[in-house]
This record gives sequence, structure tokens and C-alpha cells, in this order.
Amino acid sequence: MKFGVSIPIGKISPVGEYQSMAAVREMAVAIEAAGVSFAGLSEHPAPDTHWLHNDPTAHDALDPFTALAFVAAATTRLKVLTNIIVLPFRNPFITAKAAATLQVLSDHRLILGVGVGYQESEFDALGAAYRQRGALTDEALETIRLAWSGGAVVKEGRNFNAKGNEPRPVPSPSPPIWVGGSSAKAIERAARFGDGWIPYFSVPTNDPTVAASSITSYEQYAGMIARLQDMRAKLGNDGLFDISTGSPFRPKTTTRDDAEQLLECAHQLQSHGATSMWTPLPAPSRGAFIENVAWYGEEVIAKFGKGR
Repeated sequence: MKFGVSIPIGKISPVGEYQSMAAVREMAVAIEAAGVSFAGLSEHPAPDTHWLHNDPTAHDALDPFTALAFVAAATTRLKVLTNIIVLPFRNPFITAKAAATLQVLSDHRLILGVGVGYQESEFDALGAAYRQRGALTDEALETIRLAWSGGAVVKEGRNFNAKGNEPRPVPSPSPPIWVGGSSAKAIERAARFGDGWIPYFSVPTNDPTVAASSITSYEQYAGMIARLQDMRAKLGNDGLFDISTGSPFRPKTTTRDDAEQLLECAHQLQSHGATSMWTPLPAPSRGAFIENVAWYGEEVIAKFGKGR
């Protein structure tokens, strides 16, 4: 069982507290020192204003490829996770290029977490087709694999036509692709195209799409994993596959009880088939976040490895 955290470099206030080279370096080094396996960052290029100022899940986000490059540059072992890149927002060759670049320059430490997105107004702002987002995601996954395979790519999509184009660099190994979402289609997409699945349990939100994509019980979670593994077997996909799940408990403090609840979540998730668990940690300030990362390493990661 491995452990990840969300790195709070999307926080814009106070200025410089989280969004500076020194801040990113300090947080990244602390995360790696705590024994965390990967640090994740989400994507919202043009979030809906009402959501940003009213929804409990709302957050700012830096460009994940750029920001995670800084995280990778400050560390040596820590993996970096896009949690998640919304594939329909951009041309798949652009996504493949950005991911390949980060994979090569990080010494192969990128995990490409992907999803379909959910804010229709954000799609509108970016000129992306909201109603086609599922089909565009599948098309992008196929195309990204081709772009990473080396040689000329011949493929016509809904919004592009590659007639013998050769993307470089060719990452070797390619970044693993973890597919997000908990709908039936998302699970099928993870089974068909993914090297992993990255779902999350229910979170307080005003957005019905987010609520519908959340897992509400371990029983539901177990059933989804069973369906996913059955689909993979029928497709002949028998390679290594990660299930990296957001913790059902998201701590607001760092007490002994908080640690026990995280440990219980980790054991429950592992018993159902998870290979890793990720969670945000409280970050009222950069210094407090760094202290909380150390607590996470000592009271959760180390104790899980020792059987508590």
C-alpha cells in the first residue's frame, strides 16, 4: 500500500505562501521526506465563478504539467500525479507532448491521471464540446498511446487529422495512465485504456455531477472493483493495474483520532483491492502543511507499514 497527498500549490492566498519557487521546493522536499509516494495536483483552466466562490469542493489550480515539473525538479524519488487532467479540454497531441516532456525530464516519475471533466461552463470557455466529452476522452486515450509509441501517427479524430505526424520525445517507459471517475462508463474506460483507476469517495459538494461520481460505501466500491477486473479479464488486459483511491476520511486536524481514522481507511481500501490511498491534508499555512505532512508520515505511513 502506497500513500499520496494533494500538494496545495493551487492556493493563491496569501501571496507567495504557496505559489513561489521556494514554497514549492519546501513543500515538495517535506512530502518526499515523509515517505509519501506521490503528490497530486488537479486542473481547472477556467473554473465556473459560482462554483469557485460557493462550492465546498472549490479550489484554484495551477497548470498541472508546469507546476508538477517544479515539484519533480525539487525531489528525486517522489512521483507526480495529475489528479486529474481533463482530456477533452485540449488536442490529444498537445497532452501527449506535455506528458512526455514531464516524464522524460522527471526521470520517469509522472503518473498521468485523466478524466472527462464536469463543468459545462468551463468547457464553453475553452471551446470544448461538453456533450462529446466521453467520446473525446476515449479518442484522446487512443491517440496519446499512438503518440508515445514512436514513429508516424496516422489517425483522424473529431477535431484533428494526423496524416503521418511524428511526436517526440518518445517516453520510455511511458507514464502510467490512471483513469478517474466512478460511473459505469468511467470504469469501462479504466478497464479498456488505463493502467490504473483513481476514484474518490463522497465529498461535500453542490455539484450534482460530482456527487453522482462519488463512491458512498465500501460495498459499492467492492462491486465496482469486481466489475472493473471482470472487464479487464474479458479484454485480455492482464498487466499491472493500480487502484488509487481518495480516502473516505479527509482530516481537518492532525490528532491521534485522525491518524487512526486514516489508518482504518487505508486498511479497508487495501482489503478491497486498492494499491494506494491519497488525501489532502490541512494547509492553513505553508509551515502548518509541512508539519502535517511530517505527521502523516510518522503517524499514518510508518505505522501502516508496521501494522500499527
